[in-house]
Amino acid sequence: NRQSSPAAGDATSLTIAVVGDVHDLWDEGDGTALQHLGVDLVLFVGDFGNESVDIVRQISQVTLPKAAIMGNHDAWYQATDWGRKRCPYDMEKENRVTQQLDLLGEAHVGYRHLDFPQFDLTVVGGRPFSWGGKKWKHRKFYQTMYGVKDFEASYERIAAAVDAAAHSNLIFIGHCGPAGLGDRQEDPCGRDWKPSGGDYGDPDLQRAIAYAKQRGKTVSLVTFGHMHHRLRHRQDRLRDILRTSGATVYLNGACVPRIITDGESQRRHFSLVTLVNHQVRRTAQVWVDQDLNVETTVDYDAARPPVEFTLAQPVQTN
Repeated sequence: NRQSSPAAGDATSLTIAVVGDVHDLWDEGDGTALQHLGVDLVLFVGDFGNESVDIVRQISQVTLPKAAIMGNHDAWYQATDWGRKRCPYDMEKENRVTQQLDLLGEAHVGYRHLDFPQFDLTVVGGRPFSWGGKKWKHRKFYQTMYGVKDFEASYERIAAAVDAAAHSNLIFIGHCGPAGLGDRQEDPCGRDWKPSGGDYGDPDLQRAIAYAKQRGKTVSLVTFGHMHHRLRHRQDRLRDILRTSGATVYLNGACVPRIITDGESQRRHFSLVTLVNHQVRRTAQVWVDQDLNVETTVDYDAARPPVEFTLAQPVQTN
């Protein structure tokens, strides 16, 4: 899909697929669909399954350029006391969290960055394994895995990844999105299991995005999952999945379930993002059936932009 190299100075186009919360729904048909859609780059926003090593192994074999971040379900047993008591395997003999990380290798960008020189672009990862919210959770897990003890240390890790980026054009991915996108149940990171709602975005990611912009970086896209499109206790209602602020598009890709099977019919979901000259021109929800027929619903078209959202300002939270 790329029409020229960045060095040529002409218009460049990039097609990105965002794969929302997988939850064990991934198979060889996904690779076929991605090729059919003409995707240049694939971004996985976590929750592959409950420490599902086999699913992560399949995803690690995707041959397209890719970046991924782990979700809360990807450390479902190791991160919490509750999970450790219910773990179906012997943690003294194997560590499925590190197995997943080893399989993904450099494609896992949690607390890291990955440069794509062919696209003149760097993908920066937020906090891996995030559950969202303004309370620091799972202290022992993060201290053991990353030496991170609080939001401040977590922000510093993401900011360091920004500083290490080789390119000034950035895309951020997180499992949970940044704080500041609204506190209604229907907002992109809104808490939907309480009638009062609440902003369950990551404040450390919010600060890191603001830091990148202060450093003069171009942040075209921030994409994430975690909060499913269909509200948890209001199955008749869908969440607002997109916000725009300045030149940045914030996109929740967590369509769950992402594969729907009905008899012999099967449809699989991707969020597609089109960038032209490092600006988001279009985002769409795409369903691909078993015959590679494509159903597209456009969320965002730069020619008809929605009302711009006023982001809340970052605050220090520990």
